[in-house]
Amino acid sequence: MADDTKPSNMLVPQKTGMLRDAINRLKLILRLMGDRRVNPLVKLIPIGALAYLISPIDLAPGVVFPVIGALDDAAIVWLGTYLFVELCPPIVVNEHLKALTSNLDTEGNDEVVDGETTDLNDPE
Repeated sequence: MADDTKPSNMLVPQKTGMLRDAINRLKLILRLMGDRRVNPLVKLIPIGALAYLISPIDLAPGVVFPVIGALDDAAIVWLGTYLFVELCPPIVVNEHLKALTSNLDTEGNDEVVDGETTDLNDPE
């Protein structure tokens, strides 16, 4: 009974890390931008957030407000990506998430690969 748990029976999902989550989020946004089922007006949200990030116009300039100047850029980008994913159809988002995380899932992967080992330091 000690080792009869499968990964599919685990209650806590595997943690992938902040960098991996950010990369997957970016991939999800790019996939949703290319999907025809997503409303074109909704696609303007991440484009607007990116335009704000690279534009010289700033709501809270870094010269006047040093800390807030950097935080408002990050907040706009985060809010834009969050709203974009939330406003996309949930079925489409789930479909793309499943495709992105399919290589991390081990559920239903009971395939056994036979192999032989060879010791390179063996004198025989």
